[in-house]
Amino acid sequence: MPSATAQNPGEELRYNSHSLNLFTTNPMTARSMSRRLPQLVRRALSLAWRVDRRAVVLLLACQVASAAFEAFGLLATTRTITALIASGHIQNRLREALPSLLILAAAAGTRALLAIAVGNISSRLAPRISREAEMQMLDAAVHAELAAYDHPGFNDKREAADRGAEVARDLLTDAQDLMSCVASLVAAAGVVTLLHPVLLPLLMLATLPQGIAGIKAARIQYQTSRALSGERRVLNHLRWYVTDKRPADQLRAGTMADFLLERYRTIGTRIDLATDQAVNRGARYALAGSAAGGAASALVWAALAMLLATGRVSIASAGTAVFALRSVGSALRGMVAYGTRLFRTGLYLDDWAEFIEEAGGHRVRRGTVRPAAPNAVEAEAVGYRYPGADRPALEKVSLTVRRGEVLALVGENGSGKSTLSKLLAGLYLPTDGSVCWDGVDTRELDPYELWRQTAVVPQDYAHWPMTARENITLGQPHGGDRAVWRAARLAGADEVVSSLRSGLDTLLAREWFGGVDLSGGQWQRIAIARAFHRPAGLLVMDEPTSALDARAEHRIFTGLRAMARDRAVVLVTHRLANVAVADRIVVLDQGRVIQQGTFPELVATPGLFRELWELQNDRGTAGPAGLP
Repeated sequence: MPSATAQNPGEELRYNSHSLNLFTTNPMTARSMSRRLPQLVRRALSLAWRVDRRAVVLLLACQVASAAFEAFGLLATTRTITALIASGHIQNRLREALPSLLILAAAAGTRALLAIAVGNISSRLAPRISREAEMQMLDAAVHAELAAYDHPGFNDKREAADRGAEVARDLLTDAQDLMSCVASLVAAAGVVTLLHPVLLPLLMLATLPQGIAGIKAARIQYQTSRALSGERRVLNHLRWYVTDKRPADQLRAGTMADFLLERYRTIGTRIDLATDQAVNRGARYALAGSAAGGAASALVWAALAMLLATGRVSIASAGTAVFALRSVGSALRGMVAYGTRLFRTGLYLDDWAEFIEEAGGHRVRRGTVRPAAPNAVEAEAVGYRYPGADRPALEKVSLTVRRGEVLALVGENGSGKSTLSKLLAGLYLPTDGSVCWDGVDTRELDPYELWRQTAVVPQDYAHWPMTARENITLGQPHGGDRAVWRAARLAGADEVVSSLRSGLDTLLAREWFGGVDLSGGQWQRIAIARAFHRPAGLLVMDEPTSALDARAEHRIFTGLRAMARDRAVVLVTHRLANVAVADRIVVLDQGRVIQQGTFPELVATPGLFRELWELQNDRGTAGPAGLP
């Protein structure tokens, strides 16, 4: 078998984006933009409508009014120039031009006020829209089946959706800027067409090259950003490992700093090279578009000069045309720029929509039966295969745990213990067989009511950045502080809470809120207390004392029998001495049940349990180094 060498260092941490084919369905072309932009404007207004309907109506009204006043101002320009270049005394000409000048001033001032109003409305709506997008994303994530997180690409899409929700605030701003340009274009184009029909198509022709160049440059920018998203995620992970407190001791003791920094630098260099290439390609497109646009603009002005020389337009109309052409050109360039930006924002928002759709496909959709605290939880020929796994984690597992009983699940790593405990608690649904609570399949039960009847101490328990009380009650207090202290005493967490500066009111989040932090064993006591506090019918404890000292561990298992009086208890542990408290022990091996019985029965019977028990109690007879 070949060994890894410097030339073949093995696999490297990389993410594969599952939405890099976005341009297959949404290529950034003029045609796709013309179809897509109205949809994006509607999406922006739809999100804004959900946030504040009155503000949306006012925003649209301001846009229409601004366009109307721009048209009035351009028409007044013709009358102003006509009056000023007419024959007669200057005072008479100024008096003749005064009404038009007043209209021009009023139109300009009103449009300025409307622009301020539009900016104010957009600035207020933008963060609310982003928060609405985040809320929809969070709602989709929190209501997805737990198994969704095991599907390839789900977490990748979730992180891409974060970016989409973040840029959602730009969606309305971009849409509003685009609508403003469209309104200005309609107003100015109408005036230009009235002056002479040939001017408008010529001006649009002059703007087209820069528009195409802008679209191509934006397309390159987005493609590069999406292609590098995986690399950036790797950098984020490396940054966490380098700076976070949890692996900080291992980073130093293992002298890994130089290795990780070099890996960070290498990936950063790859990102810089790809970014430079994209910038250079975009600059070439911009240069070509500017050159073509300049030549086309010269043609427009030549056409205007010819129309003026041949008498087809008057001097006053030509003057107005200059202002109108400038407005039309500015509006067209703005439409291309804002449209391109809106299109790019929409592509990021597609990631957001794609995740919501993906999470919606995994949305919790089960029955409506509201379960009570179960008298019996039964697994019947249960099988479970993780998405993409080569073999099932569980096969044809059958067992029952009853109220008042402690059932222990033991076995070597990867035997399926934790998976089975999640199936019994309804966190997963079996891919084969069934799990029933009092004879009702968990598929038919209301999942949220089912989970209200469960209390789980997982291996990786959460360190919620909340007070000690909220970490135990999980925001669902009952029985007041008396119930909290009772659960804390049973878990040995009362000693922890009593030592805190503000007792139950102490914040357990030193890094975030200036509160305090706990040791691993102290946090585990809090995690057990929160499970003991829940008025649940099923208690699942997965390696609940892995971080506890002998005294704290003894306290937990001494009180476990009392907890089991009105609950069904499932205990998962590798410490076989602890399962002596169990009424029954189920031994798993490679996803199958191979032994069942009481502790004395299994210790006395040849098999995996006895082998593991002997290995745990065999620590050799040799003394310390240097001693016989």
